Amino acid sequence: MRIQIDKDYAAISARAADFIVAEVKRRPDLLLCVSAGGTPTGPYQQLAARYTRQPHLFRKIRVVQIDEWVGPPPSHPATCRYDLRTKLLAPLQIDSTRFRGYKSDAADPHREPRAMSRWLANNGPIDICILGLGLNGHIAMNEPGDELVPQAHVSKLTPQSQKHSMLASLKRKPRYGLTLGMADILRSRRILLLVSGPTKTAILKRTLQPQVTTHLPASFLHLHPDVTVLCDRAAASSL
Repeated sequence: MRIQIDKDYAAISARAADFIVAEVKRRPDLLLCVSAGGTPTGPYQQLAARYTRQPHLFRKIRVVQIDEWVGPPPSHPATCRYDLRTKLLAPLQIDSTRFRGYKSDAADPHREPRAMSRWLANNGPIDICILGLGLNGHIAMNEPGDELVPQAHVSKLTPQSQKHSMLASLKRKPRYGLTLGMADILRSRRILLLVSGPTKTAILKRTLQPQVTTHLPASFLHLHPDVTVLCDRAAASSL
């Protein structure tokens, strides 16, 4: 892993946007795998600002959603799709022909990951995968455990994940999520791991230890040849 430590969240957001824009210039129709939530918000805002100045850069970019909560309708503000539509898809004018996501309220949730696997087989591989780092070391909704499912699947959420800030408005918290598997993620050409804030200090230090275990899904990133870790000084204070 290549580790870049910047002053603060604003700095890593700008660096992440620069990273993505540089790749888009080389590969205009690249496939960008995106996460929702707070961590990637800054980079998405930076990309939206770039779009206002250089809209032509983003005319061919394709986007795939990495994970989603099972249960709420896609229009609900708690869903990852809603978050992505608000922060990234609408600002970059990415329509449904260039976006692949999950149907969070599907009658049969297990059909969603199977459909996603077929789509990736026909449209992949992912060029850049943007990841956050969970407090328990989860990547997307691949939770720690005795085993990991390699492909897209329905994941049982841990109680910690059910406390995610995105779900605060929901009285009934989702018990399951839809997610790409670690094999899907590791097939990406490049991976960008964003880590910010003092609450991530301990888990970042664990992740960077050269040991791979299913009880720390983030440790599987050591198996990939091109991972860039962008972190701020607060997250890197114990390194």
